Amino acid sequence: MSLEQNKEIALSVSRAILNGKWKELDGLLGDTFTYTGDSAVYSRDEYFGFMQALKDAMAEMTMEFTHVIAEGDLVSIRFVTRAKNVGKFMGAPATGKNVVITGIFMRRIENGKVVQEWQTTDLLGLMTQMGFVTLLGYTVAAGLLGKQSPPPARRLT
Repeated sequence: MSLEQNKEIALSVSRAILNGKWKELDGLLGDTFTYTGDSAVYSRDEYFGFMQALKDAMAEMTMEFTHVIAEGDLVSIRFVTRAKNVGKFMGAPATGKNVVITGIFMRRIENGKVVQEWQTTDLLGLMTQMGFVTLLGYTVAAGLLGKQSPPPARRLT
């Protein structure tokens, strides 16, 4: 596949998530897809569950892809997501606040499908925007107490 085709496949994953097109996403990910990001490692189904929970928690979501760089089978994308927090996310309650989420992910493409993703997100920035209580609760639960949330479960669509 060309670098441009790989870029389009990598971006199509984000667009499918943004638009809640779960069947389309299903066709874009390889059967052995894995996600590693922000101290979590997810299987393909857990990734679906995480993204579905994100969509449930964030309304009016938009994404801007400020940098897209491809080399070989890897595509790296810097993103800026804007949304309104209307539901529980990562153990934190809904705040009703508008938030900006920034980060970078890298996706590996194999035979026209994404088979691996690595992501880093500015979680401190997100939790700070959501408010002190959210930041404190998340920090205590995840950091100090070492409490891990169960893996996200994929909903059938």
